[in-house]
Amino acid sequence: MQSIWTYLENAIELYAVDIAIAIVIVIIGRIVVKMLAGLTGKILTRRGVDETLRKFAMSIISALLMTVVFIAALGQLGVETTSLVAILGAAGLAIGLALQGSLSNFASGVMLIVFRPFQAGDYVEAGGVSGGVVEVSIFTTTLLTPDKKRVILPNSQVTGGPITNYSAEETRRIDFVFGIGYGDDIKKAKEVMLDILTSDERVLKDPAPTVGVLELADSSVNFAVRPWVKTADYWNVYFDITEKMKLRLDAEGISIPFPQNDVHLFQQTN
Repeated sequence: MQSIWTYLENAIELYAVDIAIAIVIVIIGRIVVKMLAGLTGKILTRRGVDETLRKFAMSIISALLMTVVFIAALGQLGVETTSLVAILGAAGLAIGLALQGSLSNFASGVMLIVFRPFQAGDYVEAGGVSGGVVEVSIFTTTLLTPDKKRVILPNSQVTGGPITNYSAEETRRIDFVFGIGYGDDIKKAKEVMLDILTSDERVLKDPAPTVGVLELADSSVNFAVRPWVKTADYWNVYFDITEKMKLRLDAEGISIPFPQNDVHLFQQTN
C-alpha cells in the first residue's frame, strides 16, 4: 500500500507542472474560444446574416476550436496527439459518409439562408410544391399551401430544382387570353377590353395594360390581355376581370366561342 502512495506521489511530482500547464491551456483556451465565437457572431450580425445561420456558425466554431484546445492540453500531458488526430479524422469521415443526406440538406440550408432566394412570408414554388414560406431552417423548409397543408421539404429538394418566388417583386403581370368570334368586330372588342382594365383602380397605369390580337385560332380570334397589378392584388383582380369580361362582352353582343364539332350524317341509299 505504501508503495502505491509513493508511486502516486512521485508521479504527481513528475507531472505536476505538465498537469498545471494543461489545465491553464484549457481554461485560457475556453476564454479565447468564447471571445472568438462572440466576435464571429457580432461580425455576422453586422453583415445581416440570418440568426439561425449565425448561431450555428458560432456553435461550429466553438466546437472546432475547443477540439484544438483539448488536443493541445493532451499533448502537454505527453499523449501522442498524432494518432488521436488520425482517429478523429477517420471518425469524422465515417460520420460524414453515414450522414450524407443530412449533410446535403445542411449545405442546402446554408445556401438558402446565405443567398436568400426567399424569406418567411413569400409565396413560392419549390421542390414541386407551391405555398407560403413558414420557416427556413438548417435542414428543412416549411411551406403552407393555400388549402392550409403544412409541407416540410428537405432543403436539398428545394435547391435541387427551379425556385419561383411570386412575392419577390412588388408588381406582377396577369396574362389573360380571351377569344371572340371571327364575325365579331375586333376593334370594338379591343376597346371594350381596354375599358374594363382602365376602369379598375387596381390595374396599374404604369406599366400600361396591353391588349392585342394573339392568334387566329381554330374557332376564335384570341386576344392577349395583360394588366399589371400589385402582387397582393393578383388573384382578386384575376377573378374579377375574368367575370367582368364575360358579362361585358355578352352585353356588347360580342360572342365568346367555345370548342365544338360539326357532325355530318350521310344517308346511304341502296
